[in-house]
Formats: sequence, structure tokens, C-alpha cells
Amino acid sequence: MMENPLLEQSSGVLSYEELRRHPSYPSEERYRKGPIAVIECVEAIPCNPCQTVCHRTVITVGEPITNLPRLIDQEELCNGCGQCVVICPGLAIFIIDKTFSETEAAVTMPYEFLPLPAKGDRIRGVNRAGREVCGGYVHKVRNVKGYDRTVVVTVAVPKEFADEVRFFRRAG
Repeated sequence: MMENPLLEQSSGVLSYEELRRHPSYPSEERYRKGPIAVIECVEAIPCNPCQTVCHRTVITVGEPITNLPRLIDQEELCNGCGQCVVICPGLAIFIIDKTFSETEAAVTMPYEFLPLPAKGDRIRGVNRAGREVCGGYVHKVRNVKGYDRTVVVTVAVPKEFADEVRFFRRAG
């Protein structure tokens, strides 16, 4: 098995510090420009649907096909369209919008459970380890036929948790 340069720990849960070493993790300056894809793929496996689906050719895997995907020219080209979120079989791509509001960020993620959440539902944002870190609400639910049964949910959370929240539990 190929050694992964991003993983230092053996817990199986990436830390934020480990993810910041990913070759295309957005800078704070880029976050100030609007929504952007955040690729948290750390599996060196043969996979490239994110590269294939990107209409702006911003995501590259290259050769060999086991390279980690990365954004190229992210400062100018990625507009956070979300097609890569839907297509990723590892559920490892998110759209983060730290310009969503003065106090909140939007985190867009794949959602493959029933029942589906509804716009306005109160949630508890959870981090990569499944621990609750903050409250928030469902901003948008997109269930488009072309998404091949992968629903895309956008939650609004306090801005300081945008880099932590990667899923949610329903509140109450």
C-alpha cells in the first residue's frame, strides 16, 4: 500500500492541520473571494471523476491516476459550482463559502441518507471525527435527477466553524 504523505496519525481522522498540507487547500485570501471546492481526498487510489466532471478544468489528478486530486489556478477559476461534490465516490469534496454572510459560512456536502432534511431545519454541525462542534441550519437541499441519487445539502454555520463542519445531525 502506498504511504500517504498527508496522514501522520493512525486514528483515520484527518486533522485540520493535516488537511492544510493538501496541495490545493484554499488560502484565507481565496476564501474571501467566494465559494470554492475544498478537496479532502487523501486516498491514493485510481480515481478521477472529479477531474472529468469539472467544466472549468480546475481539478487535476494527472498521471498516475493514483495522484491526489488538486485544484489548479484556484484563485481565478473555481466558482464552487459543486459538480465535483456530487461525483466524488469518496464523499471527500465540499464547497465552502465564507462570504455567505457577515457571521455565517455555508458548507455544501453530499447527503445519502433518508429522510432528507428540509430547508430551515436546525442542525448540529459535526467535525471529521463525528463530534458536535456548533449549531446551524439547513440553507438549501438540492435533489436533482442528474445527480444520480446524491442529494447535496448546504448548511449555514458560524463562520469560525467552516473549516471543521463536514456533516450534521438534526437538532432537537
